[in-house]
Amino acid sequence: MPDPARKTIAQVRSEARAGALGARIRAQVEEMIRKEDRNAKPYWEIKLRDATDALALKAWNNSPNFSLCENLEKGGAVEIEGEFSLGSFGLDAQRWTLRHLQEKEAAELFAGDEKVRAANQADFDGITGLIEGLKDPRLQGLTSAFLEEFGPRFRRAAAARFNHHAFRGGLLRHTAQMMKTADALCGVYPLLNRDLMLAGALFHDCGKLWEMCPDETGFEMPRELRGELLGHISIGIEVANTLWRKLPVKDWEDLLPPSEEVRIHLLHLIAAHHGELQYGSPVEPKTPEAIALHYVDNLDARLEMIFSAYEKQPEIAPGIFERVRALNVSPVKALERHGAADE
Repeated sequence: MPDPARKTIAQVRSEARAGALGARIRAQVEEMIRKEDRNAKPYWEIKLRDATDALALKAWNNSPNFSLCENLEKGGAVEIEGEFSLGSFGLDAQRWTLRHLQEKEAAELFAGDEKVRAANQADFDGITGLIEGLKDPRLQGLTSAFLEEFGPRFRRAAAARFNHHAFRGGLLRHTAQMMKTADALCGVYPLLNRDLMLAGALFHDCGKLWEMCPDETGFEMPRELRGELLGHISIGIEVANTLWRKLPVKDWEDLLPPSEEVRIHLLHLIAAHHGELQYGSPVEPKTPEAIALHYVDNLDARLEMIFSAYEKQPEIAPGIFERVRALNVSPVKALERHGAADE
């Protein structure tokens, strides 16, 4: 049976709006910093992270937690139990205790709870189903090769560090949503090349597998030299080209459009998906599919940010939430759908 007191950091942050609550949180130690207060008394500042959010706690020198923190290590998996509340400095805990997770408990933490695992699998299955339906054998072969070679890494990568889908498995969710949206959009605009759109959605952010991908047992997104020096767009082009060279292209010499044109158009989608040079794209969108993919990407990112704001941002007035810097607005609660209360 699920433990009702055990919650994610995001759940606690959301529920704490209504007042303090007792809860248990399982998370990974992301950072440990020993500091001193203005009276030169030492304390520990601990940053914890789970699949949904981050939390910073302070262990003062007169607390039993202070000595426990002496033995904590970065990357360790722990459970925090206490009374959580939202204050002027964000989410905090009072009268909290700490314990190390057992090996099995830590493995469950990184795999996600039943709901997270089911959502992850549904996203992956949805992507696989759309790929299997591609008619162009070159794009079908390329996308299948990507999932076969990089599937586990793809399933745990994040789509960003801060703004949208900035969590373990975020890239999978972002990509799955984009592919479903692209598929629907092609039904509205039949002149769009559906196979190219779906392949472009899969590959557009694939470079983030080397730019912001947690370890197998972790939530932190370590920085890699390749990601820092090249960026995900350049890496994505390299990945697509590397996989393309492994395809039996000679078997498709008689196919139209020519294979080289298919490759170049796919690379253009990767290169142009940020939309403008000032936002990091080396070239602006110059084809219908590139234009459509850019807006599908932006749409999914912005919707995820506003839905996330409803859960995480403080409500500064009834139905109005604290400004989200990336959106440059203070989100307003959405209008309830007619009949939603009866569903």
